[in-house]
Formats: sequence, C-alpha cells, structure tokens
Amino acid sequence: MSQQDQSRTALRPGELLQMFDQQVRGSVARRLPAAWSGHPDGPVLRVRTPQRGFAFTNGLKDLNESQVGEAVDAALSFFAAYDERFEWKTYSHDHPALTALLDQRGFQPEPTETVLLGETAQLANAGDPPAGCVLRRVRDRDDLERVAALETEVWGEDWSWLAQDLADRLSSSPEDIAVWVAEREEQVVSAAWLVRIPGTEFGGLWGGSTLEGWRHRGIYRALVAVRARAAESLGVRYLWVDASDDSRPILERLGLLPVATTTPWVSPPPANLRTGATV
Repeated sequence: MSQQDQSRTALRPGELLQMFDQQVRGSVARRLPAAWSGHPDGPVLRVRTPQRGFAFTNGLKDLNESQVGEAVDAALSFFAAYDERFEWKTYSHDHPALTALLDQRGFQPEPTETVLLGETAQLANAGDPPAGCVLRRVRDRDDLERVAALETEVWGEDWSWLAQDLADRLSSSPEDIAVWVAEREEQVVSAAWLVRIPGTEFGGLWGGSTLEGWRHRGIYRALVAVRARAAESLGVRYLWVDASDDSRPILERLGLLPVATTTPWVSPPPANLRTGATV
C-alpha cells in the first residue's frame, strides 16, 4: 500500500465530512435524475420531482441570518406557485439559525438520521444471508413494484411512487444504480439499492427496509455486503448512509463513522405559508 493510500484509509470523521460536503452536497445540480428538474436560486437549489420538491444547499454558512430567512421565503414562494410542498434537508453543521427559521415558518421535522461515512472495502464482507433467503439483483418493473409494496408495508404509508422513481433511474443512468431484493420462497422480505454518485468517490446505500418478522436475522448486513462489493467493482472508494436509529449500530460495528446528523423539514401546505417570521 502506498503512503498516499495509507493516509486516505486513516481519514478522520471531520475529513470525511469535508469530502462529503464538497463532493456529494456540492454536486447535486449536476446529477439530478432525468425526471427531476433543478431551479437554482443563489445558494439554494430548488428541485421539482414527480413525488415532492426538495431544497438543497451547501449549508448557507456564508450568509447572515436575515439572508437565510430570505432564502427560505424565496423557496416557499417558488413551490407555492406550483401548489407543492417540499423537503428542506438540514445537517447539524449547517447555518445555526436555519432550523429555527424553518420552524418559525411552519416546516415540520421528520425523524433525524445519522450521516455515516467510511471505506467501501470495510463492508464487503459484512455478512451472508440466512439459510433459505436469496439475494437477487432486480431491474424489471414487476420487481420494482414489489420493492415499492415492501416499503409501503414497512413504513405504513404510500410508497407506490418508488417503483417509477427506481425505473427512471435504471433507465436514464443504469451504471449508477443497482437494486437488490432478499427473497424467501419468492416473498420479498427486504430490499435495498446502491446509488453511485457520479463524478465523486462516493456511493450511497439506500433502502435497506425489512419486514418486521424477518429482522435480526442478518439480512440487512447481507444486503450491505452485496452492495459494497458492487461498489468496489465500480471504483467507489467511500460509502454513505443516512442511518436510522435501528441501522446505525449495525453500520458502526461494521466500521462506518458518524460524522453529522441530518433532518428533513417538510414545508407547510401552500395555503398555510408563514414567511418573514423572526427567530
């Protein structure tokens, strides 16, 4: 191993987070799925999708508090023109006034997740599926519908939109996404996908949802491993997970490092907008 490689494997959480901010958060506008449209507004990228809108930023740390509030109000006005709600994904190291400003304007927080980062190679041998459970990479629409049905059952809300989202990604950029299901006697009991972030050293581990009766059997770890091996074959050096409280301990034991937390804030219905609020 070269001296350069040795230094890179010893990256600390702060160094990984800096790379993540520069490469992943800094490249959203260049890698939107084909069905999404980006609408830049200074430091805020407003994105419309078939499911719901998003506001992406670099953290807004270069702005003062008044400017942050103006950026939030501008996003609210933009999506209100389409009668749409949207998600503003915040990070724990963003502008210190941002979450309070979102709260003042009626945004509602969804569960906070932990941003975990680490080397792909650490996860390639994370585990094997239990006896009788088969991992299968899928592309066909029928299988994607089964993935969406699984997510709907796991989360107790309508995830039917996911089938089309995955189909669009597989159609427009098949080299950057790979979807797996875990099956037991043809029943899909878990599903997960790998998304390579083009132009970066990172890939994202997304999904990883398992039916309640099939948890704690090693299926999640097996899906991590198969995706990590696929990422290695694509030259992806680092993997990223926005982890729930359930998956975080597993991933930390496998070697990923917590570097930040992230919270999605969902805007109020356009008819209930409150702009110009003060903290």
